[in-house]
Amino acid sequence: MKTVGAFTSENARTKFLAAYGHALDRRWPGRATTDVPTAYGTTRVYTCGPDDGTPVVLLPGAGGNALMWHRYVAELGRHRRVIAVDPVGDPGGSVQDRPIEGAEDITRWLGELLTRLDVPRAHFVGCSYGGWTALQYAIRNPAAAASLTLLDPAGFGKITGRFIAWVIVGGLAGLSPRPMRHRAAGWVRNATLRDDDVMGLAAVTMGFRRRLPVPPPLTDEELRQLTTPALVLLGEHSQLYDAAAVAQRIRTLTRAEVDLVSGAGHDLPMSCPDQILDRTGAFLDRTS
Repeated sequence: MKTVGAFTSENARTKFLAAYGHALDRRWPGRATTDVPTAYGTTRVYTCGPDDGTPVVLLPGAGGNALMWHRYVAELGRHRRVIAVDPVGDPGGSVQDRPIEGAEDITRWLGELLTRLDVPRAHFVGCSYGGWTALQYAIRNPAAAASLTLLDPAGFGKITGRFIAWVIVGGLAGLSPRPMRHRAAGWVRNATLRDDDVMGLAAVTMGFRRRLPVPPPLTDEELRQLTTPALVLLGEHSQLYDAAAVAQRIRTLTRAEVDLVSGAGHDLPMSCPDQILDRTGAFLDRTS
């Protein structure tokens, strides 16, 4: 029997939502909140910015939610509508009630969400798992994707033991006292550990059980189908894969702009938000 991502108890959910709501209020005041019904569950989105024009949809990495974009929403929302998503199956305000078993399901969920939001076309900014989701959606729905900004996206190789170890060590460090957590950020090359708002949710997030599929490696055929304008930014020292090899593969098979961000790892959105904002803003201006 297939299962869905959920909190281990109602008490665990209540504690998480209280901490999450407090962090969002502190870092993203003035946002609008909407719960959208889909076949896979109720999806919560947060919006800001003007209503006209093509919106920007923000998709977080695995185990993440809209809070990871708190350094981005104000700047991106100056001239565009911003829609930050709490994906079903990840800890956030959404509630999953139907399994997601692969790319077809996850893109169907995203398409249904955007239809119900009356968003026929969008720019997508996706980190890691969110990057894979956005890429799969654009391949299947090219007319609905104005552009892709992919930050160290998943789906370019099998999950390695090195990456799993990095995640585990980061998770353990996230539960340590603040001074030790901040020091550990440099040791493990994970700037997320210095984000006190995001890491403030570490303990309460342990009450959530994630049940989403591991992204399978994208085939050459899939990449050749990508026609959407794309900017792919990879951490030079990504723990997820050999970034230089991935960059070369993307350049060979697509027309995407690809760049290795010096000194960054898979923590790319957290380690250099100003650089990412500059590059993303310029790219959006060119593709709008």
